[in-house]
Amino acid sequence: ILNLREFIHKVEFPYTCSDINKKYLEKLVFNLGMIELINYWKATISPKVIVKCGLLDDEQINFFKKLYYKGLGEFIYRNQLSINKDSFISFIFEGEKNEETIAYSGNGNLIGVGGGKDSCVSLEILSGEKNNSCFIVNPKEVNLECAKVAGCNEVIKISRQLDEGILELNNRGFLNGHIPFSSVLAFISFIAAYLNNKENIILSNEASANEANIIGTDTNHQYSKSYEFEKDFQEYSQKHLGKGINYFSLLRGLSEYQIGMIFAKKCQKYFSVFKSCNVGSKEKTWIWCGHCAKCLFVYSLLSPHLYPKQLIEIFGSDLFENKELLTTFKELLGKENIKPFDCVGTFEEINYAITKTIKNYDGTLPYLLQYYKDNYYNESILDLDLEHYYNNDNSLTEYFDILVRGYIQNER
Repeated sequence: ILNLREFIHKVEFPYTCSDINKKYLEKLVFNLGMIELINYWKATISPKVIVKCGLLDDEQINFFKKLYYKGLGEFIYRNQLSINKDSFISFIFEGEKNEETIAYSGNGNLIGVGGGKDSCVSLEILSGEKNNSCFIVNPKEVNLECAKVAGCNEVIKISRQLDEGILELNNRGFLNGHIPFSSVLAFISFIAAYLNNKENIILSNEASANEANIIGTDTNHQYSKSYEFEKDFQEYSQKHLGKGINYFSLLRGLSEYQIGMIFAKKCQKYFSVFKSCNVGSKEKTWIWCGHCAKCLFVYSLLSPHLYPKQLIEIFGSDLFENKELLTTFKELLGKENIKPFDCVGTFEEINYAITKTIKNYDGTLPYLLQYYKDNYYNESILDLDLEHYYNNDNSLTEYFDILVRGYIQNER
C-alpha cells in the first residue's frame, strides 16, 4: 500500500552533558529510529523498507532483522502469520553512513525503574552505590514513588510518544500486537546515558526471561529481556554505537523466585507503592486488576513469604479464592500448552512457590491451592532448592556479582 500514512514519532531527553557531539548524537538517534520503526512497520509487515536518512552495513542489518523476527514472535503467533525469517524484510538504504565516534568516559549508574518488584530489588541492591540515577520512560506515579522510596534523588524522565495515526490503522483492522519494547528501552537508555554522562545502564531482567511461551518453540514474549538479546545488544552497541557505556541486567543471575524472595524479605518499604499489572497500568491511577496472569503470577511468587495477610493488603483480595483464575493458574504452572504472554516466571518456579506455600499453610486451603494439592502436589520439587540457584550466564563484573550474591547466600 503506497502512501498509506505518514507518522511522526517523538522521544524527548533531558541532559546534563555540557559537550554534546551533534553528529554522534544523530547516529544514536538513527539507530533508535531503526527499532522504533517496528511500531509502524508491523501494521503492514511490508517486505521492503526504504531508509532515506542513513546507512547500515550487513552486520547491522542482520542485527535488526533478527531483533524484528524474534522480537515479534508473539505478534507472528497471534496473527497466525507465515513468515520466512531469512526473507521477511529487506532494508534498502539511500543515505550515507555516520561513522562519527567519540572518546567517552562517564561515571555512575543509570537504573531503569519500571515500578515492579524487579526494579525495586535492583534499587535496593544498589542503594549503597554513589552517583545513582533512575531513568523512567513516560513516568507514572508508581515509577516515581518507587524511585523516591529508594532515595534516588536524580530521576531522568524521558517522554516517548507514538503517532496516534497507528491507532487509527489498528482500528481499521491493520495488523497489531506486541513489540520487543525492552529493545526500544535499550537504545533509549544508551542515548540517556550519553546525554547524562553515565557509565552503566542497569536493567532488572532475570534468568527466567529466557523461557519460551509456546512449548517446543522459541516464541518468547520476553525476547528483548532475554540474555540472548542482552548479549546481542552489548556486542552491537560496543561495536557500532561506541565504547564506554555498559548495558547489562543486574538480576540476570537470579530466577524470578529469588527476586520474589528478596523483595518479600528486604523490600517491605516498597509494598504500598510497587505495581506490575499491565492491565492496571492503563488506568489513570495504576492498580492491581486482580484478574490477569501478571497479578496471579506475582501473588503466587510472593505467597511463600507473605501470604495471606500482607498479600491481601497489597492486592485487595485473596486471588487464590478466585475460581475464574483457574485456567490462568494452570497456564502459569505449565499444565496447558502455552505460558501466558506476559512477563511471568518459569513453570518450575511457580510450582516450587505454590508447593512451599501449601506446605507452610496453616488452616483450610483456598480454592486454587486446594486444586493444586488435589491434582499436582509433589514435595520432591523442593529438592531443587531454588533459594540458592544462580545463573552464571550473565554479564556482571565481579563487583556487581558479589553484590547480588550477597542477597541469596544466607537463605535457607
